[in-house]
Amino acid sequence: MNLPNKLTIFRIILIPFFILILAVPILSGSTVVAGTVISYTRWLAALIFIVASATDFLDGQIARRRHLVTNFGKFADPMADKMLVMTAFIFLVELNEAPAWVITIIVCRELAVTGLRLIIVENDGKVVAAAWPGKIKTTTQMLAIIFLLLNNIFFDAINFPFAQVMLYICLFFTIYSGIDYFVQNRSVFADSF
Repeated sequence: MNLPNKLTIFRIILIPFFILILAVPILSGSTVVAGTVISYTRWLAALIFIVASATDFLDGQIARRRHLVTNFGKFADPMADKMLVMTAFIFLVELNEAPAWVITIIVCRELAVTGLRLIIVENDGKVVAAAWPGKIKTTTQMLAIIFLLLNNIFFDAINFPFAQVMLYICLFFTIYSGIDYFVQNRSVFADSF
């Protein structure tokens, strides 16, 4: 197994730790950073999320530069991203940091695109790699999650809701990239009309 695929698997392994930290907050106490109060539990969850997100960037860079792109990587990398992001967003709804309707749209888009990818694999035998709109979507989602977990750190002091702004930007790119995947692959449904 090559390094990019190992990084993807490592990202998947981090997800249960992320869940455990948020579901069973074993750390008590909090600290103030840049005028923002953040619990130790949120710090640790954010750290795990940041490390997992960094592996997403690294595995793709390494795979392309070293010509280590594999079908497993094309499949597992977006799946790991979806698992990580959907897990974080569901917890953010529970923590009252994100509106359920926004997260519902994001989760539905992720499931729809995953279904589309499965149909393409079945029909054409090829795995669809992430397109640029999807990569922008993933980046904005990860930024929104980090700042929501960290209570809008650095921006709370100036009273700018950066975390919420990022959440709605990621919602826009989630919808846009979902539409883009379906438009780019509309031939899959040609026999339906």
